[in-house]
Amino acid sequence: MSSSPVSTPSRLRGLRRPGPPAWLSPKVFRTEALAGLVVALALIPEAISFSIIAGVDPAIGLFASFTMAVVIAFVGGRPAMISAATGAVALVIAPLNREHGLGYMIAAVILAGLFQITLGALGVAKLIRFIPRSVMVGFVNSLAILVFMAQVPEMRDVPWAVYPLLAGGLSLMVFFPKVTKAVPAPLVSIVILTAITVAAGIAVPTVGDKGALPSSLPVPGLPDVPLTLDTLTLIAPYALAMAVVGLMESLMTAKLVDEITDTRSSKTRESVGQGIANIVTGFFGGMGGCAMIGQTMINVKVSGARTRLSTFLAGVFLMVLCIVFGPVVSQIPMAALVAVMVMVCFATFDWHSIAPKTLRRMPAGEITVMVLTVVCVVATHNLAVGVVAGSVTAMVIFAKRVAHLANVTSVLDPDGGQVVYCVTGALFFASSNDLVGQFDYAGDPDKVVIDLSSAHVWDASSVAALDAVETKYRRLGKSVEIVGLNEHSARLHGTLSGELSAGH
Repeated sequence: MSSSPVSTPSRLRGLRRPGPPAWLSPKVFRTEALAGLVVALALIPEAISFSIIAGVDPAIGLFASFTMAVVIAFVGGRPAMISAATGAVALVIAPLNREHGLGYMIAAVILAGLFQITLGALGVAKLIRFIPRSVMVGFVNSLAILVFMAQVPEMRDVPWAVYPLLAGGLSLMVFFPKVTKAVPAPLVSIVILTAITVAAGIAVPTVGDKGALPSSLPVPGLPDVPLTLDTLTLIAPYALAMAVVGLMESLMTAKLVDEITDTRSSKTRESVGQGIANIVTGFFGGMGGCAMIGQTMINVKVSGARTRLSTFLAGVFLMVLCIVFGPVVSQIPMAALVAVMVMVCFATFDWHSIAPKTLRRMPAGEITVMVLTVVCVVATHNLAVGVVAGSVTAMVIFAKRVAHLANVTSVLDPDGGQVVYCVTGALFFASSNDLVGQFDYAGDPDKVVIDLSSAHVWDASSVAALDAVETKYRRLGKSVEIVGLNEHSARLHGTLSGELSAGH
């Protein structure tokens, strides 16, 4: 029996094909394309600078930025985030290149990619949830400070014309969006300042002064190293350090973009994607990289990009600008790009976090963690050091605070034959240390009940403390009964009780 013509459309409504991707919309495409162009222009001097830090030819850093951006656009977990050659990675692998040569450095980049894929598959990305907000704020503020500090050398010992150009660039980026947001203000600023310097023949530092731009695309190949165990032993420590630093910076940046765009991203996919991008980059002779906070902020916060298209086009435009428009790009005054990065610093820094009103309300421990994170990152120029130091400090402060939430109160039966101790709070290594001293062993009656209905036993230290209490009472000929354990606490206590003090 055939279906009625009325019911057929309703049954097929759920089978309709999804519409075209958002970036195919002319408005979105224009936003993504212009954002990618601005990012590409900002990537060129950064990639060259990081190449100098790593001790390699500028083309190595530019190739890395190209391959990282293009590959991560397809395999990454956070749309619109920019990955390229970074200073953090350059600092890690620079000693290897300096002492053993470019081949070993490239091999380390490929191995770092394999480490990142492995760490991603093992779920290391889930650890990002344990990073407190105060560390995240410190991470953002320290990045803004580091990006600004990287611009300071471009503003010292330079021709006087740099300063009015810098001021003009900042003014354009502040006021141009009030006229229209159809074209990113940073792109307008770069074009206008370049036109002024070229037309007027103003002698100021330019992108071309940073180093020669490549004139051809990178060619894939294998690193020129012996495939031996000695090579693996040599490069493994550098590769592991690069993998950890790169993942930490990428995952923290992804979390920041999540908050800015009010969307969620796959941190596991981002971890694996970073590994794939670094492997591809290594085979194309690049120096490797990770997510870039400055360029990501240009893309997401300043230019309004939201899709993978901007990331892909940033890499493509980078190579097009270098190979096709190299002579023109070389004429861009560094003052124009410095102005863009200074604006990014201002937009990235969390000014609310240091407002007097905020500081008066914020707990002292939170402020301490934030400041420590900033100080460690700025002092070492290593984001991993600051994040780890801040997170560990936050955990210690939290443990100290929670340790005081475990209380013991006692109720003596009217006939004096039994005492009931009620323990409340979380019992773990910090709080359980004081537990043993809160019982009146000598003065209590022969029967003691310890009620843990309002407590939770978290670790072996707490079980050991309860065992110590029982042992002290037993030596005095008194019996102890532990009641009220929840399922997790009972299982842990049943497994470990009596097994933690053998020989005593």
